[in-house]
Amino acid sequence: MQPSNLKETFALLESAKSESLKYLDNADRLPVYPTNDALSLLALFDEDLPDNQNNPSDTLCKLAELGSQTIVNTGGSRYFGFVNGGILPIGLASRWLADAWDQNAALEVMSPLSAKLEQVCEQWLVELLQLPDTTKMGLVGGTSVATLCGLAAARNHQYNKLNWNVNEKGLIGAPRLRFIMGGQTHGTVSKMIRLLGFGSQSMKIVPSDDQGRLNVACLPPLDETCVLVLQAGNVCSGSFDDFTALCAAANKAGAWCHIDGAFGLWAAASPLLRHLTSGIELADSWAVDGHKTLNTPYDCGIILCKHPSAITEALHQQGSYIEFGKSRDNMIYTPDMSRRARGIDLWACMHHLGKNGIALLIERLHEGARYLAERLQECGLPIANVIHFNQVIVHAGNEALTQQVLKHIQANGVIWCGSAIWKGMFIIRLSVCSWQTNKTDLDVAIEALASALHLTEETDHTNQTTHP
Repeated sequence: MQPSNLKETFALLESAKSESLKYLDNADRLPVYPTNDALSLLALFDEDLPDNQNNPSDTLCKLAELGSQTIVNTGGSRYFGFVNGGILPIGLASRWLADAWDQNAALEVMSPLSAKLEQVCEQWLVELLQLPDTTKMGLVGGTSVATLCGLAAARNHQYNKLNWNVNEKGLIGAPRLRFIMGGQTHGTVSKMIRLLGFGSQSMKIVPSDDQGRLNVACLPPLDETCVLVLQAGNVCSGSFDDFTALCAAANKAGAWCHIDGAFGLWAAASPLLRHLTSGIELADSWAVDGHKTLNTPYDCGIILCKHPSAITEALHQQGSYIEFGKSRDNMIYTPDMSRRARGIDLWACMHHLGKNGIALLIERLHEGARYLAERLQECGLPIANVIHFNQVIVHAGNEALTQQVLKHIQANGVIWCGSAIWKGMFIIRLSVCSWQTNKTDLDVAIEALASALHLTEETDHTNQTTHP
């Protein structure tokens, strides 16, 4: 490789900026999901690794040409799948700047800026979500890893109560821990429990009610061997567990309580929706994403834990070469050392929006979901859930019809939404997550779903007439 040439670097960055702006300017006119013809272009990436260097501008040109036609417009206003948030303009701009700075956020000595901004974001989040003052924050890839961190802290904390030093002795011969969760708990929770060395026999599944909330009346007896996992925002219905009752029961018994709040925990930041999260301050750890409801850039998972010693004992690392700082070293709250400085764009988004802006964003998403549900119901598409937050469950009356409606929607490309199994039935799941989604976008989604239903019903009627 040749030494860096600033003139060439600037030209390359200008090209990247130009391609980015061209995409953003055209995004709303592109299919939300790439067509089959566009996806066939991905085969052009199937090539042997070149023997020699390519001109960087040629490499960027190929990436831009093929990539702009084959990406999913998850940050746009008509994507309603997988609870994927959009990206605020300030988030995009600060991410570009942070990428140019290329900071390693592990230690204060590596990046004093990253340490300071994560410290500030921690203070802001604790205040915004009304969590205990002792709460510490770590930034990871997403709620899955944030949950791993919370459960690792729970494991160490509960074993210390049982006079078992898991860092020294490991799990062989250790007292048995029980992980108690509702029947609608997100699948990543059981995945992270297994990663921590506990099998399915350590998990106790408690029945859920008709909205996916853990049934308080069915909660088994708790003690110091228990870790209770609750949800702030069911992935299908958007429902919230009864935190006041369940966390109080855990506290009384000496159990640890972890809340999986990937998108729903942000309701605590809205005066109008804060009642949904009443009692979360009684928990011990919380997992939430910035890249969902807050619309920060990907990726931005957040672990919050009110027991500093528990999370640092579980995740801390020693090394003779490590120079710990006087203020904050981000790596002691996460599993990884080297990582990008997520705190830069998280700080930028929070600083830009402020308390009122964050509340307004959250409330707009909720109102969008309510509007979507009301209009779809009027169009003959039954809604299978109460609109708790920003999730809408659609069931067209029977499984075959619902599947055909979704097939038409996903093939059309006007909007994109996904599916799930809810209480044993196939459903269409819509998540209102993007700051860009407005009433016009929602009306487009309603028309697309209604047209898909009408087309499906017409096809079924024709088939029945032709083949009685």
